[in-house]
Amino acid sequence: MKRAIRANFDESASAYDAYEARTGRFAALAERLAAEMEPRGRVLDAGAGTGASAAAFATSADALVALDASLGMLRENPTERRVVGDFDRLPFRDATFDAVAFTASLFLVPEPAAAVAEAKRILRPGGVVGAVALDGWTVHGGDALAGLDRESRSPASTDEVVAALDSAFETTTGTWSFDSSGDDLRAFHAIPALAARLYPELPTDERVVRATETLADVEGPLEQHWRWVVGRVA
Repeated sequence: MKRAIRANFDESASAYDAYEARTGRFAALAERLAAEMEPRGRVLDAGAGTGASAAAFATSADALVALDASLGMLRENPTERRVVGDFDRLPFRDATFDAVAFTASLFLVPEPAAAVAEAKRILRPGGVVGAVALDGWTVHGGDALAGLDRESRSPASTDEVVAALDSAFETTTGTWSFDSSGDDLRAFHAIPALAARLYPELPTDERVVRATETLADVEGPLEQHWRWVVGRVA
């Protein structure tokens, strides 16, 4: 499973950057999450990817560490301190960070509870954790993907992410919505790792082609919805 997830993201860097250049969505999510978290000190950008979230957390961090399972993604990340690692076994000692941020990443692992437990382990007393998870796309108030031929919403649902954080921390939560379009939706699912949420069993190229075909007739105006959760160590 880990090998497949890592391969998905290794093959996703260029499409990820294309979507970000088109929408600025991941940077916007990181900025909003940072505003809710107010991170200070040593900050872990977990699932840092190619670096869209880096600026939002570098502003207030004394030290920022970018972590991702994909070396291919991290090669494009401008953060000075970069570490390859998995969420369910973070390569850090106990109580070594003041903040852990999962910007659009925790919902892409099969066991968010394991990742949350690891985040709690490496946080110092008074530390803060934050996560943003995709809550879906709507058109005229209804699910934009309703009725489409898709196999899965894998690997984890937004509710699982929220439940994992609620079980380990005292949390606050809310939602953010962004105006979007059918072309944005297709660009999002042109990212192999995100197309896997629709067709996880298909090879990378086939998965993206199938997602593009499935979403071909979806038109806007759309709204894209994200759920955010912030938890604090007592």
